[in-house]
Amino acid sequence: MLSKIISTLIASVLLTGSAIAMADATVNVPESTILPPPAPSEHIPEPPAPNVRAYLLMDYASGRVLFGKAYEDQIDPASLTKMMTSYVIGQEIRLGRLHLDDKVTISENAWSKNYSDSSKMFIEVGKEVPVELLNKGIIIASGNDACIAMAEHIAGSESSCASLMNEWAKRIGLKGTHFVNSHGLYDENHYSTAYDMALLGRALIRDLPEEYAIYSEKEFSFNGIKQMNRNKLLWDTTINADGIKTGHLSQVGYNLVASAVHPTNGMRLISVIIGDVSEKERAAHSKELLRYGMRFYEPYTAFKQGQVLATKEVRLGDRDTLSIGTASDVSLVVPVNSVNRMKAEYSLDQKNLVAPIQKGTKIGVLNLSLDGKVIYKTNLVALNEIKEGGFASRTWDHVVIFFKDLF
Repeated sequence: MLSKIISTLIASVLLTGSAIAMADATVNVPESTILPPPAPSEHIPEPPAPNVRAYLLMDYASGRVLFGKAYEDQIDPASLTKMMTSYVIGQEIRLGRLHLDDKVTISENAWSKNYSDSSKMFIEVGKEVPVELLNKGIIIASGNDACIAMAEHIAGSESSCASLMNEWAKRIGLKGTHFVNSHGLYDENHYSTAYDMALLGRALIRDLPEEYAIYSEKEFSFNGIKQMNRNKLLWDTTINADGIKTGHLSQVGYNLVASAVHPTNGMRLISVIIGDVSEKERAAHSKELLRYGMRFYEPYTAFKQGQVLATKEVRLGDRDTLSIGTASDVSLVVPVNSVNRMKAEYSLDQKNLVAPIQKGTKIGVLNLSLDGKVIYKTNLVALNEIKEGGFASRTWDHVVIFFKDLF
């Protein structure tokens, strides 16, 4: 019987300024894994610490939190909820179950959503409105009425749409989130975390680029009423922000998930502010986080797809060695001038590798650490297929494995 002991074989590879030989990379760190942010590097100032309920700055490429406070604490997302409503709409369009020119008949339930703190698109009962306009009314005008109209159109009712939203939340790794409506008005069973809201923003950017593009639009007109996007960073030419969503409830304060791209190296960052005191302050604090990240972090690709991290002996196969690496590029952002202090280590899932092994099979785990702290994890996979060997070679390998296990 082959032992299933985690291999203590650890390959330590010092990372230099240039990318080091590694392989095919898988998905980045699993969405559910939160690694501790690294300490500020030498000659880099402490990051901003706005006086708000929760905040964070996230590396879009890896999904890693660079720094923050209380970002796993339960919060009321308010209109940040509409990012998930938008995500569901975008996925329905992608799957061909919804089209931009589909007409939605506005119900009295959607029209009457006029509570305190309620933002509206100003749709009218009985009117037919295209999905494209309702979608923009949700994203740009933050219309609660548009949210309900789309929820009813997609799922038949608000509660059914909330169930769909929760299913998508699970798929994209939102572990601390539960939705009961599509608009974000207060309900004690409607909650999230700053971390989950950052992951949701990341999923919108990654999975639905056409949907995300709407978040950069500055104004929206419907029924003769022009409404401006409440994300003030879109007008700030110094930060290069292109989204994403604001939120506000009187008992919660002012929320903002924002994203910006570095103008020269293409590094994208995502910031989250929860519970600020005003529109002006949430924009200012978001800008502060993003500017710090743009100034004191840089993108780094540790390993490229197709590079081989190591070759390992395989028993019972038609070949003796297996190339291992990752399934996609290993890309992340790191503090400036810190690459020479990074190290890569890997461990294998099994002491002995035994054929058959399909290409892409998980073989182990790769860790990247900075100053001794793990900042990135991803799976190692087989880069080639190993088929079962012939009778003679398999018999000999069984003998070798037997005696290895004895000693």
